[in-house]
Amino acid sequence: MTTMTDTSLREFKMPDVGEGLTEAEILKWYVQPGDTVTDGQIVCEVETAKAAVELPIPYDGVVRELHFPEGTTVDVGTSIIAVAVAGGAAPASAPAPASAPAGEAAPAEPAVKSAPAPASAPAAKKPEGRKPVLVGYGVAESSTKRRPRKGVPAAAVPAEDTLYAATAIQGVQGELNGHGHAPGVQRPLAKPPVRKLAKDLGVDLATITPSGPDGIITREDVHAAVARPKAPEPVAEAPAAPAAPAVAPAPAVSYDGARETRIPVKGVRKATAAAMVGSAFTAPHVTEFVTVDVTRTMKLVEELKQDKEMQGLRVNPLLLIAKALLVAIRRHPDINASWDEAAQEIVVKHYVNLGIAAATPRGLIVPNIKDAHAKTLPQLAESLGELVSTAKEGRTSPAAMQGGTVTITNVGVFGIDTGTPILNPGESAILAVGAIRLQPWVHKGKVKPRQVTTLALSFDHRLVDGELGSKVLADVAAILEQPKRLITWA
Repeated sequence: MTTMTDTSLREFKMPDVGEGLTEAEILKWYVQPGDTVTDGQIVCEVETAKAAVELPIPYDGVVRELHFPEGTTVDVGTSIIAVAVAGGAAPASAPAPASAPAGEAAPAEPAVKSAPAPASAPAAKKPEGRKPVLVGYGVAESSTKRRPRKGVPAAAVPAEDTLYAATAIQGVQGELNGHGHAPGVQRPLAKPPVRKLAKDLGVDLATITPSGPDGIITREDVHAAVARPKAPEPVAEAPAAPAAPAVAPAPAVSYDGARETRIPVKGVRKATAAAMVGSAFTAPHVTEFVTVDVTRTMKLVEELKQDKEMQGLRVNPLLLIAKALLVAIRRHPDINASWDEAAQEIVVKHYVNLGIAAATPRGLIVPNIKDAHAKTLPQLAESLGELVSTAKEGRTSPAAMQGGTVTITNVGVFGIDTGTPILNPGESAILAVGAIRLQPWVHKGKVKPRQVTTLALSFDHRLVDGELGSKVLADVAAILEQPKRLITWA
C-alpha cells in the first residue's frame, strides 16, 4: 500500500444516533486497520436502545486503529476509530497514532452504502441472522443468537493472527475462555455465531473437520460433532472401567454444554424491559375483550387482492384492522391521547401515528406509520409494506419508533386467541388481535362455520374511562363484522 505523506490522525467519535441516547453497542466492524475508507463509507453497525444503525465515516483516509472490539458498549462521544487523513492538522484532542502499523492486518471487507469503496476494498457481507417477525405477518424460523459479551480492547488481538482479521476480535473472548488458540497458532475458520454455538455446546473447533467453502466450519459441522460418539477422556491414574460391571451405575443425564445460558440484557431489549416496567407500574391498565365474526372482512381481503388499485400492495387482515381502528379513533378522538404527569394534563393528539409491534432478534420494537389517519387504504397498505420490509432488513430507524400515539399488536400469528397487552409508553391504548379461526357461530338464526377472532383493547384508565374504551373497541368490532361501515363511518 502506498505510504501517505503529510497525514494527520482523525478520531471518529460515537455519535448520538437517536434523541438523548447515552451509549451504543458495536455490533459489526466493516473495516480493519490498513483499510482505505472514503467520506460517507459505512464503517460499522451499532445498536442503541432503539435500533441498529450503520455509521458512515465523515472523511477519506486509512484506518489506523479500531479502539473497541465488536460486542463492546461505548458511551456517546467516545472515539471508536482512528483514521489517518492526508493534509490538514490533527485536532488538539487527537491522541498519538496507534502502535499497530497501518497495513499489517489483512483488510476485511468494508460495506459501502452511500459512497463507492476503492477497488481494493470489496463490500462486506452484512451480519446474517434470524429475520425479525413483524407481529401480524408470520413467524420466522426459530433460532437463538447472542452477540458476544464485552471483551478486551482491540489492541489485545494478536497481530500474528492476521489471516482471520475479520473474526479475530470475537476470537479473543473464546481464547480467554479456553476455547481458542495461543497467539501465532492458526485458528479454525468459523463465523462468530458458529464459534458461539460451539462454545455453548462445549465443542472444540480444532476437533472439527470443516465442510464449508474455503475450509470454514459451519453450524452443521458443529451439530454433527455433538451427535457423534465422543471418545473417552483419559483420566490420570484411573483403572480401566470393567467391561461388565457387577452393579449397573445410576443413569446419568448428559448435557451438551452448560446447563444454563446467561444473556446480557442491553440495547433494544434493555430499553424495552425498562419501558414495559415503567408503563405497567405507572399507567393503570384496563383490558376489555370482544369476540367478533370477521367472515365478511376475510372476503373483502380476497376481493381487494384482485382490485387494480391494490395491485402490488400488501393486502391482509391487518390492513383492514388498522383501518377499522383509525375510523374508530376518528369517531372517538379522546382515545388518541397521552398523560402529561408534570403538567397534570391530558394531551389529545389530532394526528395518529399508528404503531405496529414487531418482534426481532434484538427484542420488541414498535415502528409507527406517521399521520396514518390521513392515508387512503392504498396508501396505508403501501406504508405497512414499507414498515414490514424495513423491519425484516433490521433497518428500522430510531425516528420510525418515536412519536407513536396508538399501537396494534397481532398475537394471532402465533396461534394465540388474545392477550392483555401492555401500553407502549406515552400512549393511551393498544389493540391486540387474536388468531382468526373457523368456529361454529350463530349467523342469521342458524349455527354455521364462520371466521371468528377475539380483540383485546388495553387503555390507560387515568384518561380513558370504561365508556370510551368500550365504544372504541365496539366500533372496531362492528367494522370488522360489517366492513361496509368503513364507507359510511369514515
